[in-house]
Amino acid sequence: MPEKKKLADAVRALSMDAVQAANSGHPGMPMGMADIAEVLWNDFLKFNPANPQWADRDRVVLSNGHGSMLLYSVLHLSGYDLPMQELRNFRQLHSRTAGHPEAGETPGVETTTGPLGQGLANAVGMALAEKLLAARYNRDGHDVVDHYTYVLAGDGCLMEGISHEVCSLAGTLELGKLICLYDDNGISIDGEISGWFTDDTPGRFEAYGWHVVPEVDGHDPDAIKAAIEASRADPRPSLICCKTVIGYGSPNKQGTAATHGAPLGDEEIAAVRTQLGWEHEPFVIPDEIYQAWDGKERGAAVESEWQSRWQAYQAEFPGEAAELERRMGGRLPADWDASISKIIRRTQDGGASVATRKASGMALEEIGPHLPEMFGGSADLTGSNNTKWSGSVDAAREPRTGNYLYYGVREFGMTALANGMSLHGGFIPYTGTFLVFSDYARNAVRMSALIPTGAVHVYTHDSIGLGEDGPTHQPVEHLASLRVMPNLDLWRPCDAVETAVAWKAAVERRDGPTTLVLTRQGVPHQHRSEQQLDDVEKGGYVLLDGPGGQVDALIIATGSEVGLAMDAGRRLQDDGVAVRVVSMPSCSTFEQQPLEYREAVLPSHVRARVAIEAGSTDCWRGYVGLDGAVLGLDRFGASAPAGQLFEEFGFTVDNVVNTVRSVMS
Repeated sequence: MPEKKKLADAVRALSMDAVQAANSGHPGMPMGMADIAEVLWNDFLKFNPANPQWADRDRVVLSNGHGSMLLYSVLHLSGYDLPMQELRNFRQLHSRTAGHPEAGETPGVETTTGPLGQGLANAVGMALAEKLLAARYNRDGHDVVDHYTYVLAGDGCLMEGISHEVCSLAGTLELGKLICLYDDNGISIDGEISGWFTDDTPGRFEAYGWHVVPEVDGHDPDAIKAAIEASRADPRPSLICCKTVIGYGSPNKQGTAATHGAPLGDEEIAAVRTQLGWEHEPFVIPDEIYQAWDGKERGAAVESEWQSRWQAYQAEFPGEAAELERRMGGRLPADWDASISKIIRRTQDGGASVATRKASGMALEEIGPHLPEMFGGSADLTGSNNTKWSGSVDAAREPRTGNYLYYGVREFGMTALANGMSLHGGFIPYTGTFLVFSDYARNAVRMSALIPTGAVHVYTHDSIGLGEDGPTHQPVEHLASLRVMPNLDLWRPCDAVETAVAWKAAVERRDGPTTLVLTRQGVPHQHRSEQQLDDVEKGGYVLLDGPGGQVDALIIATGSEVGLAMDAGRRLQDDGVAVRVVSMPSCSTFEQQPLEYREAVLPSHVRARVAIEAGSTDCWRGYVGLDGAVLGLDRFGASAPAGQLFEEFGFTVDNVVNTVRSVMS
């Protein structure tokens, strides 16, 4: 068998050659971490290339995703369905080897990475998911959930603030099957990091409660192996500080920023081949190297052994096995449709006029008992967000039954961790904070939509209705900014019924995230016919219509402004104006409906239109057109009681009525 150095050199060669062929990329990190990857994949990792989604595989997250050729090279060599042609097509249109790893595009890629630190946060979520599922389902002699989460991270990942949020929490949660291999090479894009990153990183992680292995030679396979063995034996999460040389093997550029984000060049690549003793042409791997890397036979054997254990578990614990299999498959319980329909009907019949944040808590009380996969939490705002229901159990204290996490003030980390839990499988995670603080979490919300994950993000205190806390806490531009994010569904319900329907949509959506945007203040219950109740889930529907279906003017509203629209609509109807009020809890959902339905709700011949929302007006221009008007808020709010603020900024029946009359004229 070839020596381990040659196995690592194959990764170096493929990485530098692919970057050179693309004339774009990052060769330095793959060349520096090649020895680490070789030891991890060939000596420790539990995986099956023929079944990349095997439930009990170890997870590997490349947090420093710019070094994607490291992962692509290893996946190719170890037997995944990633042929050499894909490596040749690195960074090219429609290839499976994008510039940064993308989940769902490349077999063996667990999450989409690139924004530094978020892969590390995803890995914390995956490790938490493994711990909770193992505690809930494993039984004596039946460890059917038993895998590690490994994360490769660089200096940039540890500089990003999210690393503090999630690594602090990982230590508190004692995630012993989380192992971070830190590429401590002292270089980032701007050069030597000693000018801007002088942290005592081992001391920092020890303070978090991690097991730390400092000063490991990242080019010594025996030292790397010993460090991983020690980490696997420790009950705490582990950080292995691997001292590496970026661009290892490049005689003129290694150890410098010149290898970080640019091809080495043909001349230097030739020098690397001489330096490493790698005599093969670009993209040529000798058979003996392939044979030594090949994980297909080993992977089939390890999955087969697990399948035997799984069958024994199924025989002895059929109920638990069926539930775990359903959860990992992302399927809802068989009685879900009937249950949620009854919940929505009860909510309509109940007629409660409450804040939608409270209505969300009421919905969770009804939904929670049906969905053991629901896992909630809040960033230190549990009582305000109403994310905790009577069946919630603190996962930090009771992992076996835990379904709730107090995240502390960690909005960014919370959101990225939830993404990791969703990617792991077995959970529908939901998070909670104020809408204004979605800014702190925004890039993780974006990644939630891009990956995509099925996470649910609950945002309360959604407008100037927040009141006396003032403009620092009153979201204005947030609804518009979230709505323009691709693949993100946003629901801003007007009452308890629309809130329950929004939760239904969020739970059932597994191909992207959902945000629920909820009021602090109470809102009136709206009466609905059977047809209107069915139409809520279409994202927009007629709540009040003109006599005989005649429509002279349209009012479109969301959330707390629907009640205002209804009051104004009734006054206008009393004055003989055939006005229609449309509740639009989810623009993105409405836009997915057939054209015929959208035209029936918002007939194009009716040009007298007014949209009402206590936020930025931009996203409503497309609905009202050049002849219409938007009552919104294109300035920051103020500190005062909510009722005074709504009146101050024109959210009154009189102003709505006058605005409708003006657009009609």
